[in-house]
Amino acid sequence: MADFTPTERTQVHRLPKRGVYDREAVYRILDEGLVCHIGFVAEGQPVVIPTGYGRKDETLYVHGSPASRMFRALGKGADVCVTVTLVDGLVLARSAFHHSMNYRSVVIFGKATVVEDAAAKREALRVFTEHVAPGRWQEVRQPSEKELNATTVLALPLEEVSAKVRTGPPIDDEEDYALRVWAGVLPLDLTPDTALPDDRLPKEIAVPEYVRRYTRKRG
Repeated sequence: MADFTPTERTQVHRLPKRGVYDREAVYRILDEGLVCHIGFVAEGQPVVIPTGYGRKDETLYVHGSPASRMFRALGKGADVCVTVTLVDGLVLARSAFHHSMNYRSVVIFGKATVVEDAAAKREALRVFTEHVAPGRWQEVRQPSEKELNATTVLALPLEEVSAKVRTGPPIDDEEDYALRVWAGVLPLDLTPDTALPDDRLPKEIAVPEYVRRYTRKRG
């Protein structure tokens, strides 16, 4: 599978060595994330909205209410910028200036289209559900026709895309290494806590295996 070709919008100029255009690396970041931020312009006003998403092959899907300003604007062909960021650790340097974070981020540019076909829309919702909780779709009630009609699904092709990644320890000025200050990386991870059953759940229904072993790590 070919890497993404950098464009004027996706080429990483600030610290270019952190730029990543490998398609599989980008997909791993997207598949691990839970929330994207969607930037667009509506009536001359810049707007950024956080929302969930799902990916299948070379398409990113989002869904929401047809009444949403974002879905109305994007459905009409507005240019869109989507970002996903994973924070892997706090990089604590010896100087305030060189503090940083270890992270993996993806930026996507393009135009989204409305998924009109009912079967394709249902498949997109399956993708979204499985992205959030793999194994969930087969257990729950499938969307009704009324629910499908009340949902707008947008598809964004993954064509103009890049990632940016920072790893490793702090990088201090040489003279600061003599300072008697702790420095290093504090790793961060998304770790699920014990699942809390709904109050109206019959007691004999056990927590599913995919919930008990939930993780965002992929591959």
